Amino acid sequence: MPYAFVQDVPADAAMYQRIVDGLGPETAPGLIAHVAIVRPEGGLRYVDVWESEADWDRFAEERLHPVVHAILAEIFGDDLPPEPERTEIDVLHVWAP
Repeated sequence: MPYAFVQDVPADAAMYQRIVDGLGPETAPGLIAHVAIVRPEGGLRYVDVWESEADWDRFAEERLHPVVHAILAEIFGDDLPPEPERTEIDVLHVWAP
């Protein structure tokens, strides 16, 4: 069964693009879909679907966190804010290429 979640983050499109650029073009193993949505009230909402939670954990630890933490360190120094809460969601069906 896939692992999926929604996460609201206090980032804008420019910060998101820095993260994407830092991750590079290689697709993450186990990623089924990632959608970044601009929230009308500010920030972004991520909707992610992964083959497994282990795939997500590996990607977050090995690729995502090093990029995001470096960007956040420019803003906050050594006092990084906590990671925004993720809300797991149940996937009924994924239709993707």
